[in-house]
Amino acid sequence: MRIATWNVNSIRTRSEQVRTWLKEASPDVLCLQETKVDDPLFPHEDFSAEGYQVQFHGQKAYNGVALISKTNIEDVRFGFIGELTDDPNAIRLGEQKRVISALIDGIRIVNLYVPNGSALKSPKFNYKLEWLACLHKYLEKQNQRDEPLCVVGDFNIALEDKDIHDPNRLSGGIMASKEEREALQKVLGSRLHDVFRIFEPNSNHWSWWDYRTGAWDRDRGWRIDHIYLCNELLSYAKSCAIHKDVRGNTQPSDHAPVMVEICWPIELEEE
Repeated sequence: MRIATWNVNSIRTRSEQVRTWLKEASPDVLCLQETKVDDPLFPHEDFSAEGYQVQFHGQKAYNGVALISKTNIEDVRFGFIGELTDDPNAIRLGEQKRVISALIDGIRIVNLYVPNGSALKSPKFNYKLEWLACLHKYLEKQNQRDEPLCVVGDFNIALEDKDIHDPNRLSGGIMASKEEREALQKVLGSRLHDVFRIFEPNSNHWSWWDYRTGAWDRDRGWRIDHIYLCNELLSYAKSCAIHKDVRGNTQPSDHAPVMVEICWPIELEEE
């Protein structure tokens, strides 16, 4: 089973690129972030016509998440209130469309677009920390059902210095601060593991290159798009890779897809 994550920075702008990549890489599930479109305008026909199921949770011009799957998408839950039904903070923080989850082939896949935070002294930074605290409660609630868990998305956090092209200059700043890293580590706890680092322990692997600084041409990137697997699924992981070449497309997203392949028991039984 192949599960991928990709911040596409507007699905209507890049629908054709997404469909091309789906044919080339053939993920079973693709989780999108920053779809930037109200639900009635999501181009779901582009994917359903090719046999994919689609679920989305979006808003005009900002944010937005979606699931595209070859197989049935079941028990879809939108926003933090998908788990925290009576939590006022979950309702308030859910006004920004950043969370969607579903059961696909028996795995609970949680797709996230974590707030950027803007700057350490910005109110948006405090919002980001509050959002991560709510995510911690959200995943604790999900854990009560004892479902195999895969959490993916654009986390807007470089968890380690080796996830940044220039850690001497950038560590401690936005997306690499102690507060953000500690908040994300609390979310992960002992249950979730960064599967990319199982296969690629070294630096110089990026998933995001800033448009504004000519970062792509100089390969000055960050690894902020992550896939986390629970202990149960981690033992079935066969590979995890960043599909860097996609960032070189004409009019690309500033992010590249990341994909994990899991030899999940369902596949073994079918063989």
